[in-house]
Amino acid sequence: MNALPGTTGRRRIYLMRHGHVDYLHPRVAETGDTKSVPLTRLGREQAAASGKALAHVRFDVAISSGYPRTRETLDLVLAENEHEVPQHEHEPDLVEVHGGRMLAMRTRRELAAAMAFQFDAAAQPGARMFEGGELFADALTRAERAILRLLARPDWHTAIVTAHEGINRVVLGWMTGNGLAAVQSFEQDLACIDVLDFDLVPKADGEGVEIARRIIKAVNLTPYNYTKHGMNLTALEFIFERYEERPDEDSGG
Repeated sequence: MNALPGTTGRRRIYLMRHGHVDYLHPRVAETGDTKSVPLTRLGREQAAASGKALAHVRFDVAISSGYPRTRETLDLVLAENEHEVPQHEHEPDLVEVHGGRMLAMRTRRELAAAMAFQFDAAAQPGARMFEGGELFADALTRAERAILRLLARPDWHTAIVTAHEGINRVVLGWMTGNGLAAVQSFEQDLACIDVLDFDLVPKADGEGVEIARRIIKAVNLTPYNYTKHGMNLTALEFIFERYEERPDEDSGG
């Protein structure tokens, strides 16, 4: 079994959130499709900064959720890497918690107010991400499935995964053993890095491995501002603040 140097059965996942996007970009307003929203210039800068911080890390596996914003974030991170990088893979079970009627609210103020406390009730029976959205319990099931599927692979000890705020919170809650009751406490700033370690041992029947211990080594690291100075808004509040495009900002704003 591949393991981190100096360990007998430990593997590491660098779990990231994508960089800044504008969910009320005209392209989204026209189509109603938030899946296709690209990174803004700020988002690309954030992703590149995280890539520079991780440039010395040799990744065996590189996975995104498959949405354009996570694919682009991963590509920008890998572009900064000093080593030969693995082929980009997609994991559909790590797409964002589906938000139902999120875009029924058309102003940034409405969206910010509605989303500010979405995660607080995640552990309540039947809790969803907005009306008509995905059950948080279902998101937890698929997030766990994705991580276990990755851990079952024998060909790696260090992976990078780029995903989304909601599903990352769900993964972090699962890491603590407290599930959805913990998700409200895990802020995920834009292009942040979480470092998750897993101690694996062979199953009793000799078929594969199982988790002996889950370790949150680091959470919500932002290389573009490690100390969070001036970052007084939550990530959701920041995204739904009016994002003033720079003169050279492209249509991905």
